[in-house]
Amino acid sequence: MWRYLKRVLIGKPLKTLDEGQSHLTKFKALAMLSSDAISSVAYGPEQITTVLVTLSAAALWYSIPIALIVLVLLLAITLSYQQIIRAYPSGGGAYLVATDTWGGFGGLFAGGSLLVDYMLTVAVSTTSGVEAITSAVPALYHFSIPIAIIIVLGIMFMNLRGMSESANFLTVPVYFFVVMIFVMIAWGFVNVYTGRIHYHAPANYGTPVLGMSAVLFIRAFSAGSSSLTGVEAVSNAVPNFNEPKEKNAATTLAIMSAILAFYFTAIIFFSFYLGIVPDKRTTVLSQIAYTIFGGHGLGFYLVQLSTAMILAVAANTGFSAFPILAYNMAKDKYMPHAFMDRGDRLGYSNGIISLAIGAIILILIFHGQTNSLIPLYAVGVFVPFTLSQSGMIIHWFREREGFWLGKSFINLVGAVISLSLVVFLFWQHFDNVWPYLIIMPLLLFAFRSIHSHYVKVAAQLRVAEKTKVQLHDYDGATVIVLVGNVTRVTRGAINYARSIGDYVIAMHVSFDENPGKEHKTANEFKAEYPDVRFVDIHSSYRSIAKPTLRFVDVIAKRAEERNYSTTVLVPQFIPKHPWQLALHNQTSVRLRAVLNSRENIIVASYNYHLHE
Repeated sequence: MWRYLKRVLIGKPLKTLDEGQSHLTKFKALAMLSSDAISSVAYGPEQITTVLVTLSAAALWYSIPIALIVLVLLLAITLSYQQIIRAYPSGGGAYLVATDTWGGFGGLFAGGSLLVDYMLTVAVSTTSGVEAITSAVPALYHFSIPIAIIIVLGIMFMNLRGMSESANFLTVPVYFFVVMIFVMIAWGFVNVYTGRIHYHAPANYGTPVLGMSAVLFIRAFSAGSSSLTGVEAVSNAVPNFNEPKEKNAATTLAIMSAILAFYFTAIIFFSFYLGIVPDKRTTVLSQIAYTIFGGHGLGFYLVQLSTAMILAVAANTGFSAFPILAYNMAKDKYMPHAFMDRGDRLGYSNGIISLAIGAIILILIFHGQTNSLIPLYAVGVFVPFTLSQSGMIIHWFREREGFWLGKSFINLVGAVISLSLVVFLFWQHFDNVWPYLIIMPLLLFAFRSIHSHYVKVAAQLRVAEKTKVQLHDYDGATVIVLVGNVTRVTRGAINYARSIGDYVIAMHVSFDENPGKEHKTANEFKAEYPDVRFVDIHSSYRSIAKPTLRFVDVIAKRAEERNYSTTVLVPQFIPKHPWQLALHNQTSVRLRAVLNSRENIIVASYNYHLHE
């Protein structure tokens, strides 16, 4: 049943040699990797106006200079990541740059931040998408969290089906949104030019506003910088592009940034020009569409539909980048090696599933509130931005090739603005970002612990050159067979033990509950195997594991004295259908777990397969 369901949800397995067919063209890559960045225009400009309107509606004109500063940062980040793509074409983005330039600790800090940020990417995108849905259909407002979780699971299964297939699916919502926002903006400018839409700004540009301060300006800027999240995703996914990988990735990044810059600027302009004030249940973008298209017409609903669709699939940016980053960190022994395993469809399935689980937990913790998630989301982005761009300065001073001073200056501008944003976010949004101060130390400790474990394991398993492996020569073998009842499983296990052992012992654990049954078991066994030693261990506390371990320790010690090996054979029957396992106790599993703690014994299983 499970195998059939898996094939339906994920599809047939692909051959390893089919990997090249799953690489991305620029058209597909733009859909798959830019959905997070481009979709941020649905909530980034709103974050700016939400902060400014806390002073007064008259302060909304400050959104224009704030938007210009955001565009300067976007330009610096875009140019910087194009350099990273060419300098580090193996993917991994900020993690590889920081590791190469700042050392292991800097790389782990960048990698840990990005791992958390990709989970936040999924959470923010889905909750924003749900807000777009509830803006159009208010009756769904109370079902926001279940809808968000369903969307996350849907995108997870889509990615488990493979990168190329998910890219095919994503082209529709991404390009639908790109077209609809362009139509809205174009129609809006036509309406402004023809006078159908009138100027409704609460205050003219440049009007002094009492109470406006540098702190509020910085707070609005740091909130609006959330529109730049997702820009780094292309640099993380360079290996997924068609050849020439670096050129195609750099071009895709440039196109994505150009679309983002144009849409962000236009939405800020219309928000100011139309005097749009943020509302808890109706997004700024929804209000702009309502005004431009003249009410609840077809244009309005198409914009809402396209917004909901792209915000829902914008989470896919995280699903594209998280598994590759986890792969690179696992390759460096800082994450479990399971993240290096490819699934049936050649994707890194463990990374995809882990990301979905983390995003769902975040949605539940923050009750599906986008505004609460965004400051922490921005910190997770701008810490790696700072490390990667400052790291690129070190890189250029090492290489000193071409126009390296100019490139260093570009990275310096980006690093300074990114670092300033991190400081401002902690200063102005500490109530939302303080979990970062707990999460990162825990992640760094986990990375170090995992790395230490792998290093120690490698040292113990490594065979030194020019040395011979010393093998122990035993004079014989002792085999202990664990017996519950005298059945066909027991018969098969005893016969197998006789074939491999010089000395076979059958061990049974009896309880106080039914002494008559225990005597019957002993008599049946002795009648069938008179030549095999049968030991009945009594347990007054209904425990099988501890008496078994004590007995095995005694026998193993005696076997060592005779220079015998000790093997414990655990018999078990295997039902015909996997679901039937739940109908039986798992005594054999528990016994193997406790016996595996001993170095001087070999634990083996004897499987008897049932046919009904």
